[in-house]
Amino acid sequence: MMKTIYFVMLVAVGALGVSTGCKKKEGESQMTVKMVDAPGDFQQVNVEVLQVQVHNSGQGWINLPTNAGMYDLLTLQNDVSATLVNVGSLPSGHLEQLRLILGSNNTVMVDSLMFPLATPSAQQSGLKINLNTDFAPNTQYELLLDFDAEQSIVIQGNGSYSLKPVIKVLSINPL
Repeated sequence: MMKTIYFVMLVAVGALGVSTGCKKKEGESQMTVKMVDAPGDFQQVNVEVLQVQVHNSGQGWINLPTNAGMYDLLTLQNDVSATLVNVGSLPSGHLEQLRLILGSNNTVMVDSLMFPLATPSAQQSGLKINLNTDFAPNTQYELLLDFDAEQSIVIQGNGSYSLKPVIKVLSINPL
């Protein structure tokens, strides 16, 4: 009887060791973020991108290595894109949102005159874009955003311009 109890305990401890020992640590995913635009009625639409972040359900907001700078959206047409993040690492798992944080130096050129673009909400909390997708471990993804300049520029009654960004996720593809 004692040998049977000892054998059952040995098997139980061994099974416990197998179940915890085989559990793999979640790997990381990589993500590249690119931005494109469709034609618009403006000469230039310049947006200042400061930071790209993603929200992972287990980790919260994660800063990605961002190519911060000024981007003229109207140059991002006909298969031309701007790389906002070139292979940023992040924990694999469920990505809920992507956030673009814009600076205050956004402008639009109309009739060869440059006008500032007011972007109040984007400067405080960033532009949130829903992703709701799972990223597998050890996989590289490319995310393609369409920042629609034509729909994003609003002419105010006083002749000023504001930026109310219209951004769509065109694709999230593993590479």
